[in-house]
Amino acid sequence: MPSLEEGTGFHWPVRVYWEDTDAGGMVFYANYLRFMERARTEFLRGLGFEQDELREREGVLFAARHAALDFLAPARFNDRLRVSVEPVRRGGASIDFRQEVRRERDGELLCRGLVKIACVNATTLRPNRIPETLLAEIGNVL
Repeated sequence: MPSLEEGTGFHWPVRVYWEDTDAGGMVFYANYLRFMERARTEFLRGLGFEQDELREREGVLFAARHAALDFLAPARFNDRLRVSVEPVRRGGASIDFRQEVRRERDGELLCRGLVKIACVNATTLRPNRIPETLLAEIGNVL
């Protein structure tokens, strides 16, 4: 169950499927980015913002600008994971998120990262200010 717990950030559950693993039976490294992307989308949803509605109403999209990840231990098929989302810095047109992927059963930290998300104009794809309503909500959890 997803949660936005005061002081602990947002957590999104993920189950590892066969399609997430490589030939060695471990989660393929790029899939950690997918897990983090989904968790950030659900984080926004939990704040009351749907990305398609932001595109339609505000004319903005969000794009990953930079990601730095540390892979610390493997996740395997059928593991239950918890992906955390914590906004750590917000600018006028970007937000930095600290994220972790932990195995649910033992809490082991498997992957951690810092992801910078840029807000861009949906038509021109040029940097765009983040809508004030979203900035205000993120400010409440920052």
